[in-house]
Amino acid sequence: MSGVVAIALIVVTVLGAPLFAVIGAGALVGFEREGTDLSVVAIEFFGLSETPVLVAIPLFTFAGFLLSAGQAPARLVRLSQALLGWLPGGLAMISLVACAIFTAFTGASGVTIIALGALLYPALSQAGYDQRFNLGLITASGSLGLLFAPSLPLILYGIVAEAPIDDLFMAGLLPGILMIVVLSAYCYWRNRRLRYVVTEGSWSAARDAIWAARWDLPLPIVVLGGIYSGFFAVSEAAAVTALYVVLIELVVLREVPWRELPRIMRESTVLVGAILAILGVSLASTNLMIDTEVPQRLFVFVGEYITGPTTFMIALLLFLLILGTILDIFSATVLIVPLLLPIAAQYGIDPIHLGIVFLAAMELGYLTPPVGLNLFIASHRFDKDITEIYWATQPFLIVSLLAVVIIAFWPDLSLMLLDR
Repeated sequence: MSGVVAIALIVVTVLGAPLFAVIGAGALVGFEREGTDLSVVAIEFFGLSETPVLVAIPLFTFAGFLLSAGQAPARLVRLSQALLGWLPGGLAMISLVACAIFTAFTGASGVTIIALGALLYPALSQAGYDQRFNLGLITASGSLGLLFAPSLPLILYGIVAEAPIDDLFMAGLLPGILMIVVLSAYCYWRNRRLRYVVTEGSWSAARDAIWAARWDLPLPIVVLGGIYSGFFAVSEAAAVTALYVVLIELVVLREVPWRELPRIMRESTVLVGAILAILGVSLASTNLMIDTEVPQRLFVFVGEYITGPTTFMIALLLFLLILGTILDIFSATVLIVPLLLPIAAQYGIDPIHLGIVFLAAMELGYLTPPVGLNLFIASHRFDKDITEIYWATQPFLIVSLLAVVIIAFWPDLSLMLLDR
């Protein structure tokens, strides 16, 4: 009977059934077999609603969608080109940073590729960068900010793993910077022959770009500085971010009409609703797995082939690279993290470090052929054949993999900023 149910759930998933419905159905069937009252699923949803930090998810998502609807991305690109356009690979480096910041606030790599890709791709081409390089850069940059506050995947991991989200924000800072630095080094080496002459007009353009971005520049400084310094709690930072973006985009700059606000709120709420629906049923499914001792049985199975932390980390990276090609990061977090945590604990892996490794590796999953999500989004956005996107992203995938390996086997990089 269990086999029939499992096959049926797999079939409806392949046919396009919503993931939360499949997870919920599996949990309900499992609880029924165990003789547990099915109201436990509703109780999990109620318990989820009482999580204080959960308010940060819709507020940060709304702020990110509102920013993308205005001219903030265009100003960010203009400022970047004006300040570092003279450096070989400078515009490419700033593109990495711009995409990372944008993804950190929106929590969705696809939004970054679509919103910033329209600005960065022609700007890079006009500056003399190779077309294949441009495609690979923008596709790879789409998921680069997942380790930076206020990234939704970081918040979600903290909720699922019951880990302090402030610690996760601090832990992701240095690994996130490492990934940007490693990719920036590649961009510099790849475009070392592109050089520009700094003129008086260049300084004038830089001043104009800074002035145009005068309302945008305080946002990451105040919000991220407040989170990393401990001045803001996560939920407080989310409220400040949403309020600031509303005032700037609708009142001060008036780039977004008030009539567009309901549409933007609806689009951001759809993403948040999907995340919360998956999270609610997955928490119930996690409790079922704990009750039926799935983690313990999985550890016994894994223990037959994995003998220590190093072997575990290698197997974990390989597993996550494959997982990232078939599951989005939100679904993977709520489905896989509860299983990984007890196994990693047996090998002495810190849960905070595990979270950073998990998210960093899932970033690469977005770029891994044949079905990495960013590959298809970029193919659709730039109207390019998917095989062309595959080849364009390969150098960035290899360089990023090097950074992820360093993050995985250097736990102090993630943990050194924590107050322990």
